[in-house]
Amino acid sequence: MEEPPVREEEEEEGEEDEERDEVGPEGALGKSPFQLTAEDVYDISYLLGRELMALGSDPRVTQLQFKVVRVLEMLEALVNEGSLALEELKMERDHLRKEVEGLRRQSPPASGEVNLGPNKMVVDLTDPNRPRFTLQELRDVLQERNKLKSQLLVVQEELQCYKRFFFRSGKQT
Repeated sequence: MEEPPVREEEEEEGEEDEERDEVGPEGALGKSPFQLTAEDVYDISYLLGRELMALGSDPRVTQLQFKVVRVLEMLEALVNEGSLALEELKMERDHLRKEVEGLRRQSPPASGEVNLGPNKMVVDLTDPNRPRFTLQELRDVLQERNKLKSQLLVVQEELQCYKRFFFRSGKQT
């Protein structure tokens, strides 16, 4: 008769362990596919395995289990490949940064040249399509154009009024 209480205690301890573990493995399912790591794939595998075991030993479940394992293996391969590619890109980026720094140290700017920062632009003065005005100058020109256009519309309306008046007075005489 003492065994049932022991089993209940074991089940409670098991449930506490599962609750702690579910925070980690369950979190893997909430991640973006591009953020997954191999450990996340293992966590997902653990969750799916646990749920498949709960379904029992039906032959259809066993067949499904083999398919799920294959899909998880493919997912793991993709995640590992993506991680390697990301590491290669980071190494290449770091290598290029070092190369650029080395080139900057080797060839200091000539006396007439200026070391440009990130918000600077080099303009070829022989380029016919080069920028010739600042943004503020263009805004000022547009404002003046709009003002002149409105004045033109007023003058055209006045001219129409005068034409109507002239033609009316011309018909009367």
